[in-house]
Amino acid sequence: MIIHIKYVYIFIYFSMMLITLKRANSEDLDFKALVTLLDADLDERYGAAQGFFSQFNSLAQIKHVVVAYAGESPVGCGAIKEYEPGTTEVKRMFVKQEHRGKGIAGIVLTELEKQARELGFHHTILQTGTSQPEAVALYEKKGYQHIENYGQYAGTEGSICMKKAL
Repeated sequence: MIIHIKYVYIFIYFSMMLITLKRANSEDLDFKALVTLLDADLDERYGAAQGFFSQFNSLAQIKHVVVAYAGESPVGCGAIKEYEPGTTEVKRMFVKQEHRGKGIAGIVLTELEKQARELGFHHTILQTGTSQPEAVALYEKKGYQHIENYGQYAGTEGSICMKKAL
């Protein structure tokens, strides 16, 4: 099996800190390491209930990833995958605890939306949870609207779904 990884680096000076963004795929080792931290964070927030959501978080179908770096250190990530024609789903958004509140998640999300537009998508959807108020606030700030829970999240207590036109 041959895996092609395309890296695109974007340099952003933010709050006197150089943030570098790298486009990759789900095979990226820094992305995988950040996802491990994300999963631990979600387990802590949701406990046993996280087991239900974990089944929808496979990296196998994720082809478009953004990893944020502060200097040489990976500090945040996010991904998109096609949900249906014209619509992509935001997945695996995470920023390390010590780097939260610095705007890194917003930078990653903006880059993911840009990439989705480049790929021809017109809308993006996402699912987050009631135990992640900082995520809900970010998405609302970035123009996402609350929608009825979609797909596998329909009728799921504690689940919040959102949508944005690109």
